[in-house]
Amino acid sequence: MFEAVRSKGLPTAYVPFEGEQHGFRKGETIKRALEAELYFYSKVLGFELAERAEPVHIENLPARTK
Repeated sequence: MFEAVRSKGLPTAYVPFEGEQHGFRKGETIKRALEAELYFYSKVLGFELAERAEPVHIENLPARTK
C-alpha cells in the first residue's frame, strides 16, 4: 500500500514496528503510532501541534509557503 500511494505522488509515511504485525499489541507501539499519525496530519494539513512529537519522514510532502 505504501508503494502504491508513494508512486502516485501523494504524501505518505511508513513506520515499521519490530515485533508487531497487523493490529498492534504493545502499548508503546500504539502510543508511537498515534503520535506519528498526528505528526503526519499536522504536516500534511498545515497545523501546529500543541506538544512536540517525534518526527516521521513523509514522502512526497510539498513545501509549504507562509
